[in-house]
Amino acid sequence: SDVCSSDLSIGTEAMALLAQAVDAHRAALQAYAKADLLRDWARVQIDLGWALLSQGERSSGAEAMALLAQAVEAFRIALQVFTRADLPRDWSRAQNGLGAVLEEQGQRNTGAEAMALLAQAVEAFRAALQVRTKVDQPERWAATQANLGLALQRQGERSHGTEATTLLAQAVEAFRAALQVRTKADWPQPWAWAQSNLGFALQSQGERSSGAEATKLLAQAVEAHRAVLQVNTKADRPLDWAWAQSNLGFALRSQGERSSGAEATKLLAQAVE
Repeated sequence: SDVCSSDLSIGTEAMALLAQAVDAHRAALQAYAKADLLRDWARVQIDLGWALLSQGERSSGAEAMALLAQAVEAFRIALQVFTRADLPRDWSRAQNGLGAVLEEQGQRNTGAEAMALLAQAVEAFRAALQVRTKVDQPERWAATQANLGLALQRQGERSHGTEATTLLAQAVEAFRAALQVRTKADWPQPWAWAQSNLGFALQSQGERSSGAEATKLLAQAVEAHRAVLQVNTKADRPLDWAWAQSNLGFALRSQGERSSGAEATKLLAQAVE
């Protein structure tokens, strides 16, 4: 799969489970190598990559960077075995995993290094989408579109001028694509996650625009953040609800600061609420 079962756990328990998962995958690699089962060995490399990524996401500093580097290595090793021509689904799984790790590495870096890593992440996600089509693999297509959107958004937020505008527009397009499959009825949490990130991308776009275009984009950002609150309710998910309310407040404030008169007063009052 593209995720680890321990993603549902938190804190110390999660780290212990992930460490066990990494050990288990490494043991399996030794067994498959001895048996000369190359494809099975490469598939375990993908599983190892996801476990290392989950470990890295929960770590900090040099430890996190070391784990993420190991994850990149695992996915790249798998790609030495799997080609798009011979084993397209395995190849796309490895590309999607590689993109996820590179995106996480990019988020943790700065400057030119961050931009290079995020560009590689985008390239990997776009490669995966050559196989993960909406028709053949709709949920994997949507998941990869959402991942692509996040990498493009982070690229855009680190860019300037026309380049930033273009990247953020592509991020919005990717999130909207994901939402075609990840509906509120069928996938409430992934739908809310995509809506939230859509809101961030639209807000970044709006803050880099002016006039009527900025007003339109910021209104769409507010709409996306309000949508999240349909799933992340105060009763059921209080922490996620608080986070969504905070994001909505930032979007409303951004709207209000670019408005005037009674409209500005109303928006800024809503941001404070």
